[in-house]
Amino acid sequence: MNRRHCATAAITLVCALALLTSTGQAMAAPVPEPSPSPSSSPAGSPSRYSNADLEKVREQIDTLYRKAGAATDAYNLAEEQTKKQSGEIVKLAKAIVDGQARIAALKDRAGAQAREQYRNGGLPPGAQLALSNDPKLFLDGLNKVRQSQHASKSLLTDLNQTQEDLETYTQDASANWEKLETNRVKQAKAKKKINARIKAAEKLESQLEEKERDRLRQLERDAADRAQTAWLSSGAIKDVSGEASEGGAAAVAFATAQIGKPYVWGAEGPGSYDCSGLTSQAWLAAKRPIPRTSQEQWRLLPRIDIQDMRPGDLIIYHADASHVGMYVGDGTIVHAPRPGRNVTLAGAGSMKILGVVRPDK
Repeated sequence: MNRRHCATAAITLVCALALLTSTGQAMAAPVPEPSPSPSSSPAGSPSRYSNADLEKVREQIDTLYRKAGAATDAYNLAEEQTKKQSGEIVKLAKAIVDGQARIAALKDRAGAQAREQYRNGGLPPGAQLALSNDPKLFLDGLNKVRQSQHASKSLLTDLNQTQEDLETYTQDASANWEKLETNRVKQAKAKKKINARIKAAEKLESQLEEKERDRLRQLERDAADRAQTAWLSSGAIKDVSGEASEGGAAAVAFATAQIGKPYVWGAEGPGSYDCSGLTSQAWLAAKRPIPRTSQEQWRLLPRIDIQDMRPGDLIIYHADASHVGMYVGDGTIVHAPRPGRNVTLAGAGSMKILGVVRPDK
């Protein structure tokens, strides 16, 4: 009886998780109360869940993981932008210090000139020459006085303007950094909330009996197989026959060498990866740095038609570009799926394809 109550509570938790999904995205349909189906289990051991119930659990968990992936991408991007902006502020601060030093040096030179004039009766060397009876020396001295005055005034004006510009840039950069930091903190909070939901989903899965977890994994494989079969049957890659570039081959070699390593949020290797951590590190190994997140990879890398796809290209998945895998040929990708799974090979059409990008185009 306690086990039956536990099953009901578990399914109820899935309903709650569906309502807690991120703002602005459609909520998934709630999971109904479990409908035990004794016929689907061995005799004497009735199952607490029918296949239909488990399928709904699978869909809810998959949705949570995907939304968590999108949130993590947003967090990683915000953090990367904040670090970059912080570095720019440091450079500007150093430039301001250098500018102040140059202005101080110029003022020292001006002071030295004033002291020299005092020692010479208030006349600079050029003016003394200007008082000469020699017309040529007079004109030369006058030109030198004018040139010296113009150069000093011009340099001081330029340095003061540079100083003002640098201070303005720093104020702007600081304001921008504060915005980015606020965004990063906001994303961190969102990530924390979603991770809590993920832990709840993982707890829900862990509360299933071993045979039910096996059925859940089988339902996951079945869903992927159906999607891959439909994709291949559509003729989507009928004419795809491109060969990998030198860089693409190196990226594929790196990515496939990571097969079996666990998925970890935000990881970039070498012991674990998230989806975009794997693809970005693979192309870095091919000496072609690319954006860190799947959303930025989709936004910034050149897009190509599926028919022109070749090994090494990146396939971006879902409408929010929350997942990415690397095409390795024969309708297959290598990717880091989600928490609880390892880097593996999968059908390229096993998830909803958004598009394809080529890092070395």
